[in-house]
This record gives sequence, C-alpha cells and structure tokens, in this order.
Amino acid sequence: MSRLSPRRWRAVLTAAVVGLAALLAPGTAQAAPVTVDVGVQFTDTGGNLVEAHGGGVIKVGAYYYWFGENRHPDNLFRAVSVYRSTDLKTWEFRNNVLTQNSHAELRTSWVERPKVIYNASTGQYVMWMHWENGQDYGQARAAVAYSSTVDGNYTYQGSFRPLGHMSRDITLFKDDDGTAYMISAARENYDLHIYRLNADYRGVAQLVGNPWPGGHREAPALFKRNGVYFMLTSGATGWSPNQAKYATATNVSGPWSAMQNVGDSTTFRSQPAYVLPIQGTQATSYLYMGDRWAGAWGGPVGDSSYVWLPIAFPDNTTMSLSNAGQIVIDTAAGTVGAVASTYNRITVRHSGKCLDVANASGADGAALMQYPCGSGSNQQFRLQSAGGNYYQLIARHSSKCLDVSDSSTADGAAVVQWSCNSGQNQQWSLVDAGSGWSRLVARHSGKCLDLPSSSQDNVQFKQYPCNGGQNQQFQLTRV
Repeated sequence: MSRLSPRRWRAVLTAAVVGLAALLAPGTAQAAPVTVDVGVQFTDTGGNLVEAHGGGVIKVGAYYYWFGENRHPDNLFRAVSVYRSTDLKTWEFRNNVLTQNSHAELRTSWVERPKVIYNASTGQYVMWMHWENGQDYGQARAAVAYSSTVDGNYTYQGSFRPLGHMSRDITLFKDDDGTAYMISAARENYDLHIYRLNADYRGVAQLVGNPWPGGHREAPALFKRNGVYFMLTSGATGWSPNQAKYATATNVSGPWSAMQNVGDSTTFRSQPAYVLPIQGTQATSYLYMGDRWAGAWGGPVGDSSYVWLPIAFPDNTTMSLSNAGQIVIDTAAGTVGAVASTYNRITVRHSGKCLDVANASGADGAALMQYPCGSGSNQQFRLQSAGGNYYQLIARHSSKCLDVSDSSTADGAAVVQWSCNSGQNQQWSLVDAGSGWSRLVARHSGKCLDLPSSSQDNVQFKQYPCNGGQNQQFQLTRV
C-alpha cells in the first residue's frame, strides 16, 4: 500500500473537515415533505400570523425567504416583512426589512406586492414594489429599496413613474443570463408593461413590451420553464377575485401569445401573487402562490389568507391549475402535489337524516335542511382547515361554505350556504360528544349547529346554545 505524501494528507484532511462542516452547518439538512392547507392564514414559529400578502420568494442557500405586505391592523403600510423556511411550511419571522420609519414617503402610504431579486455584480438584494400615498391610487408609482443582506434593513431609494408611465401591480423576474425585468400594470391597468432593468437592477433601462394593450390585466407573475416564458395575470376587479389568464413566449420581449384562461372563474377565490420554482433532486415543480383578499368581504388586508396550488403542464406551452384542500410539498425532491379531497355525509343523531343543501341549490343563502340520506353531492361536505382547530365545511356541489346568516350571534339564527370567506361565522370546531358523535360549534358565537327535535324532512338548521341533545350531535361518514 502506497503512502500519502504530507501534502496529500493535508488535502484529504481539509476535504474531510469541509465535508463535515457542510453536514453540520445550520439549515443544510434536507427538509422532509410537508402537508400545507390551502386557503388559510399561516402562523410563524412564534405563533403569530404571517403577514406576507402580495408577496414573493427568493431562495438563498438552504432557505426560501418570503417577503410580503404587512398592513395590520388596517390597510395602511406598516412594513415589508420577511420570513424564512426550508420546507415552505415552517416559517420563521426574520425582520421588518422596510418600515414606516425607513423614509418620510413611507409614513402614510400603501406599499404593495414587494418582490426581491439578487444582483451578483453589486452583491445587493433589490426590492421593487408599488407605492401609493395611502389615500387613493392616483400616484401609481414604482418604488425601489436595496440591502447587502437578504433579511437585513433595506435602504429606501424612492418612488417614481417608470419612463413616465403609471405603475401599479408589479413583479420582478431575473433571467438565466442575469438580465432582470420589472412588469407592472400601466395606463389605469389597461396595459401591462415589461421593462428591462439597468445593470444594478435599481432603475429602468428600457420598455421592451406592451403585449396586451387594453387587456385590463393586473397581478402579474412571470416565470420560465423549459425555455418558455409564462405570464400569469388576473383581471382588474378590485378586491374581488376573477378569472386568471396566462400567455407564453420564447422571448421576454415577445411575441407573446394571446391570454387564455386557467383555473376557474374566480381562480378558486384568489389572485396571483407569485409563481415559485421548487428545484430538487427529482424534479423542478412550480407553485402557484395566490392571495384570498379579505377586501372581497369588507375585511382588512391582515384577514386575507393564502391559496397555494401546484401548477401542471399538459405540454410545454400550456399550464393548468386545479383546486385542492391540501397540498404536499417536498422541497428536497422538488415536488408539489394535491392531496385528494375527502367528502363526508353529516348525519343527525336524533333523526338519522343528513345535512342537505335544499334543492341542491348553488345560490348564496340556500338553506341547510335535514333530508333522508342519499348519494347527492349536496349532502357531501369537505372539511378545510381554517386554523386553530376550526374548519370550513364546503359543499361538494356548490363549493360554498356552511355559514351562520349575517354573522348573527342570536339564538335561532339560520344556517345557510354562502360563498366561502374568512369570516368566523363560517368556521366550526368539532367537539366530541361521545360514542363517535360530535357537536359542530360556530367560532363567532360559540353556539351549536342545531335542529329542532323533529324527524320531518326539510327542517332548517339553526344555531342555539350548546346542550346535550341528540339534535345537536352529528356523525361524519366518508363517502
């Protein structure tokens, strides 16, 4: 056996030490697969709500850093907050990287859709965002900030109209060659401008495209897959969700295809915020990150929730989006998949009859009745986590939620189906009543789903103070 020279011994020892250090370095362990609920508010490792609305993600080392709007408790700008995670479920709050005190222009303002990219030449992380004066949307300006560390304090550079154009909803994209682009809604949202940024990413070099003039699109998200660029957008309908559309091109400056629909007519009650590529050992998957804005039902931004869904690609130039109650993310493997939804019949103990949406109606306000159990999808409900051991009960036939009418706390308030939102009058806990039966308790009122002690068909469910009656006890049976 030949002996190693002192020089080679040092090389072997150095390699071993470096390898051991890499194994022991914090954050380098591969994350395990996680299950993430769709359409819920996330909490961080400190138990606080994640305030990252309209946000975007950048990966640095082993961590994904999620930046977004913090506008709690009202809709005024409080901060751009950043969180980090290795698995995209366990989020650690890192910093409020930009605050009202960062610049006079931010003291009373709206700051929306912050996105961050890294400039390898300058060593800076550069943030672009949409800025308004906090009173109306007449300013329509882009704003820029930068930092030498991803989660450190950012220096606010200021706001402006790019090349004199209005700029509202905004996103960033860095191409494989390091060229960076900013995309923003212009001309009262009727145009969508594509700008090439200058070398330091802190200014606009050129307007390279306006592919859909008059299209009235906003909430852009741009990503690239197998050499094809995908531009995902929403319509401009205020806080209310609408039909997402996308287009494709083989060059950022075009020509681009016409927009075509993806998802359902409300994009599963969400608006695009970002599309995150997740690259792993087995695949590269693409995660749709959307916001379910509380403004759609009159709530503040802080009550909004997050809708994350896997994007599928039937071929190289088409994408599809399907709804799910939960998804499984494996950042190590680079895979994202939907968990098959399970539905239940809900049987009332005293009568043996089932919770039923009257006449299989799809309308808001349709009554929840008892009726002989059958196979109809208007008697099938999916439980979706709303956080804190509360659930929404979503009717299979209509995709609407079990709702206490008008958020009433009164005894005898009617229970109906209504378009799902984040209201606590649509959130229910399952409380064990023994022998496989449960009470359904409304979060907003603390009262129980109740049926008058009648075995007749078409008797409407209401809420009443909880008691031990079998007319308040239910059994969920998977169908």
